[in-house]
Amino acid sequence: MDQAISSFLQHLIVEKGFSSNTSQAYRNDLSQFWSFLQERQNGNANSNGHYHWETVDLDTLNDYIVDLRGPKGYRDTTTARKVAAIRSFFGYLFENGEIKADPTESLGSPRVGRSLPKYLSKEEVASLLTAAYETGGNEARRDATILEMLYATGLRVGELVSLNVMDIDLQESYIRCWGKGSKERIVHIYPKALREVKNYLNQARVALIGSRRAETALFVNHRGERLTRQWVWNIMKNYGEKAGIHQRITPHTLRHSFATHLLQNGASLRHVQELLGHSSISTTQVYTHVTGTQLHEEFEKSHPRA
Repeated sequence: MDQAISSFLQHLIVEKGFSSNTSQAYRNDLSQFWSFLQERQNGNANSNGHYHWETVDLDTLNDYIVDLRGPKGYRDTTTARKVAAIRSFFGYLFENGEIKADPTESLGSPRVGRSLPKYLSKEEVASLLTAAYETGGNEARRDATILEMLYATGLRVGELVSLNVMDIDLQESYIRCWGKGSKERIVHIYPKALREVKNYLNQARVALIGSRRAETALFVNHRGERLTRQWVWNIMKNYGEKAGIHQRITPHTLRHSFATHLLQNGASLRHVQELLGHSSISTTQVYTHVTGTQLHEEFEKSHPRA
């Protein structure tokens, strides 16, 4: 990969505080763009293998977008994300004097409407939790605790699997987690979830870690090792099927459900923003559209003249 791309990715982590997952997404998108340029390269690399980025013009960028949407067959949402990565990269090159003009200034991008987050009803959440609680065994008890925690806190799956035992304060009923950009936040836990965590720590986790007494991870697999993000995704899929939930659900579905149900029950947008760890309230505002849709449906059903 070109040195300029490597420097940009390092800049995202060190100076921008991007998470490893986000920086990896940028790496993948820019690697794909780099491959496209290499395929159509006409002597634009110097003797050191550094690309002459000033030779990339608007026509080249538009050709790349056509390639993404045509032969590659990417959806508008994916194409827009890849274009955003390229914009950020060329903005970085321009700010650092690597190029004299930014070719992405006039670049178009697929218009993508902001999709409303999918969430579960309160009854579906209850069914999901019940499916885990009724399965039985140490792993099922762990799974039930994970689902309860996701719904109780609105944690991202990456935040959940990164938790250590020491991150939970059982006396004060809160957890300390690190979100995007390594930002620390405190999230309180409701009594039911706290009880489940205590029971899990005293019973199921002890059985699962076996001889691995030095393991610090809160949630572990049957070998006593820290759970992965993919493992939690599989847990969601498994219990979603057992609960008879027909829509595709992910750990983020419970995060959306957490935020939506709080707003429906009167929580302030600022409070929900803080609990979710959103840096901008505009990100949290998407949930107001969800609750607004529900209010409209209730109005249609309830108003005598509707």
